[in-house]
Formats: sequence, C-alpha cells, structure tokens
Amino acid sequence: MTKPAVTKETGFRHFTAAAGYSWAGFLRVMKEAAFRQELGFFVVSIATLALVGATAGEIVVAVLLFLGLFSIEAMNTAVEEVIDRISPEISIVGKHAKDLGSFAVTCMIAACCLYLAFVLGRHLFFSPA
Repeated sequence: MTKPAVTKETGFRHFTAAAGYSWAGFLRVMKEAAFRQELGFFVVSIATLALVGATAGEIVVAVLLFLGLFSIEAMNTAVEEVIDRISPEISIVGKHAKDLGSFAVTCMIAACCLYLAFVLGRHLFFSPA
C-alpha cells in the first residue's frame, strides 16, 4: 500500500498546522501592493474613528468589515495565482475570473467606505451637542 501524498493532522497538531498555513498566507498576501494599501487604509480609518469619538461598537464593525476586505483580497490573489498557473496565456475565462475577483474586492472597499462615511458623518455633523 502506498503512503498518501498528504497526511491530515488531527487535534492540536491540526490547529498548529492550520495556523502555520494562515501565517504563510498572510506573508504571501503582504507581497501584494493592493493588500498593503488596504492595510494602510485600515490603520488610518481606525485611527480616524478613534479621533472622532466613535463607539467601541462602531470600531468593532469597522474592524469586521476590514477583515472581510482582507479575506476577499487574499482570495482574489489566490484566484490570480491559480489562473496564472493553469493558463499562463491570456484567455477570456481567466480574464473573467480575475475580473470577478477584482469586483469582489471593490465591493468590500465600497462597503468599508460607506460605513466610514456614515460613522464619520454622524460624529462630525450630527452628534448631539
């Protein structure tokens, strides 16, 4: 009987293996300029929310939205890498896959911006005196 190419870990070893894969994914996505820009946008946004006196709940929602953005950016990078590996030549199917990934990222950026505009507007222009 041949040994399987990949062995599945269980229990705590599974947890540590998954954490290692996640860390490797983070290091990989850090090489993407778009992710670094989104990370900078996150830092500036959270600092701005804190400066205008946003509530803890409002900041938590912003963090959750940005985590969604980061995860979709990572998935978009994964799609791009797989398409480039499978189909190095330009293909319409590959273009569509990359365009759809980009659209998903754009939707999350829009969600983050709309939420930030709402919270900032509320605190800067509509806060009770």
